[in-house]
Amino acid sequence: MKTTMKTVVIEVKAANESFDDMRQALKSGKPDKQARISFVSFDLLWKVLTPNRWHLIETLTGAGPIGVRELARRVKRDVRAVHADAQALALAGLIDKAADGKLHFPYDAVHVDFKLHKAA
Repeated sequence: MKTTMKTVVIEVKAANESFDDMRQALKSGKPDKQARISFVSFDLLWKVLTPNRWHLIETLTGAGPIGVRELARRVKRDVRAVHADAQALALAGLIDKAADGKLHFPYDAVHVDFKLHKAA
């Protein structure tokens, strides 16, 4: 039995471009099958996805639901600090937090996609 890898694209895209993509998908009746997490600016991406939070995402990728204590053990960090970072990721919509408190990132892979342009 073949299993498919569930990948999410993390991108920097202006809000109006994201809305245009959604409108186009609704108009065509063919939604984008690719899961996406979009940030409206590089500043926001770097504010939300600090190096420590990237490490949490990396550890949660493909791991299934994990409790905060277990996640802290795996990343070799203080439980309180991991809890605070996990809360920030959950509030930003990057990870899910179940009723039992376990954290889940429902993807097996992450593709980061952005383009830098010449400064004006």
